[in-house]
Amino acid sequence: MLPGGRFDPSVNSLIHTHDDGSRVVKLDPDHRVLFLFKDLEQIRRQLRGEVAFRMADIDPADLLDDINTDVMTPAWVCFRHKPEDIALDAYAGLLDDSGERVFGTRALMDGGFKAIVSGQRKGTGSSRETAVQCEKWSGIEAVFASSFAPIHERNNLNLGQLLGGHELIVRLQAGEAVPLAEFTGEYDPVTRTIVEAGGLFAFAAKYEAGEATVPLPDTARRPMTIAEKIIARHLVGADAAAERFVAPGDACLVRVDGGYSHEFTTAQVHYFLQSEYGDDYGIPDASKFAVFEDHLLYADGVARMAPFAPQIQTLRDLQLEFQRHTKVRDYSAKDGVSPGICHQVAREHFVDPGDFIQATDSHTCMGGGNNALTYGVGATEYAGLIYSGFTFVQVPESIRFELVGALRPGCTAKDVILHILRTHAVAEETLDRSMEFGGPGLASLDMDERATLTNMATECTAKTGICEGDRITAQWLAARRPGQTIEQIEASFVSADEGATYDGGVHTIDLSTIEPMVAEPGDPTYGKNIEDLGEVAIDIAYGGSCTAGKERDLDFYAEVLAEALDAGARIAPGVRMFIQYGSESVRDYARAKGYVEIFERAGVTVIDPGCGACIGCGPGVSDDAEQVTVSAINRNFRGRSGPGKLYLASPLTVAASAVVGRIAAYRRGMFAAHATGVS
Repeated sequence: MLPGGRFDPSVNSLIHTHDDGSRVVKLDPDHRVLFLFKDLEQIRRQLRGEVAFRMADIDPADLLDDINTDVMTPAWVCFRHKPEDIALDAYAGLLDDSGERVFGTRALMDGGFKAIVSGQRKGTGSSRETAVQCEKWSGIEAVFASSFAPIHERNNLNLGQLLGGHELIVRLQAGEAVPLAEFTGEYDPVTRTIVEAGGLFAFAAKYEAGEATVPLPDTARRPMTIAEKIIARHLVGADAAAERFVAPGDACLVRVDGGYSHEFTTAQVHYFLQSEYGDDYGIPDASKFAVFEDHLLYADGVARMAPFAPQIQTLRDLQLEFQRHTKVRDYSAKDGVSPGICHQVAREHFVDPGDFIQATDSHTCMGGGNNALTYGVGATEYAGLIYSGFTFVQVPESIRFELVGALRPGCTAKDVILHILRTHAVAEETLDRSMEFGGPGLASLDMDERATLTNMATECTAKTGICEGDRITAQWLAARRPGQTIEQIEASFVSADEGATYDGGVHTIDLSTIEPMVAEPGDPTYGKNIEDLGEVAIDIAYGGSCTAGKERDLDFYAEVLAEALDAGARIAPGVRMFIQYGSESVRDYARAKGYVEIFERAGVTVIDPGCGACIGCGPGVSDDAEQVTVSAINRNFRGRSGPGKLYLASPLTVAASAVVGRIAAYRRGMFAAHATGVS
């Protein structure tokens, strides 16, 4: 219940039940609908109550596309863990050209809106469930868009939100009572039950009471993709000795091998579990579950985060309380130093081939480089699965990328994924699909480069990314899994069957044709070859994050900076460069290789492990809107890493750009010319 008792989020007033038990969705005359236009002033006019629109009169092209979860609930809003408090600043990250908020505090909450409408790919970016909570606890009961990012869609469904396309809101605004089945009919029976029951916890109560069942899929024998095979091997209720088969769209309950949360999300998980199951709740198996302190470790040192220090400390305290209560693995910071970023440490320590891993972060898919099925979920879903040991899954479609050839000097896996974003993701070929990477070219990429590909599957609005296993995989894991041999690890690999169906197609990528790329500010899909970019001077170069703080990434930074030093060059005047380790083991690797001395001589600021500037909470964030950053992180939404303009690039490009003072692709010998003043 929100202040004043105005809104009860457990009740959907748009759903009406007839005497015969049938249920319909209906907009009453006083129910307001908020349209999110690209023309932001039109949003303000609606918030002020000056105008109302009808979908029948709107061109969908005028609606906002790619509304990301950072816009809906920026990092500072996520420092709150109670949904009713989060909703106070719904859409606080939607800013006009002058940097002013479109939605003020309580603007959505006090607007009396029952439905909200936008364009394509609603909810891209982070898996933060707070983005759904900010709407639901502001009174929004139905969400309409051309398409939804997969994690965001699932978070809506898990909270019992009605989702639909533009044609449904046209009918509702015309006064039609639309059968509830038209909102839920496209879903499997379990998802329909979840939505119609009011959310995941309500469904879980029905399932535990025997009032809802989830039968095993009856799919006949068929060739399967990697993701399908892993799901089939984890079906709840299946005979371990019997071979099972699944197909895209199958609804099933699936055992979860492990997972993790971090200080941005754990407090909500703990809060939800206490609310649903009492203070003495327990979890069945803590062995492969963990908590991490990585996202907010350096937030105290960022001036704009200072006002939120008490809230951040509350999140830390609640995570410690959760860890002590559940006995999950503890990756808390010790003496102010984190063991590392959750995705990097998890792949180093406990994500194994064939595993099914869930965590409260969209970049969980990074673990797919280990030949595991891994993807992010919201706090509600994570609370449910860590409590029960299993979760609901609708088998995703797959798309395969057959890699051939090898990358040329100056190119990395980051350039490959930026190419995929510019081509396949923009065309929505990757939307909600498992991105499978294989082919002979995969052997030319080491494990860290493969992790870059799978990490950024979420930027492609894919369900996840997953790589084939090979001898390189086995050798890397054997070095990090005491007691396991290369042969034992190879025996655990999951590979696609010959003849498996890829609904998104099989796309061959010749790695030798990839060019150095950047993503221009605003979205990772805004890709451009660097040779076509023009002159872009920079103020900041940042190398770090889960995507670019791995051992191989440190090799790239060191290679470029060592060459610069040999040519008599350092970081360009007026440019600040930061390198942040992804984990303690990466830091130790860099020290052993002598990289720290190279970085310091070149003028780089080196930072202990953590998410830092990638989440806007550490050294390397921009200070004003005019600053330009070239960064190796994974997303460049407005305000993500400070108010400035943020370009995404590979570690090689970031380091080379730091030396020459403008965005530039790395090529061997470039600094000799630069040191003598030749551009």
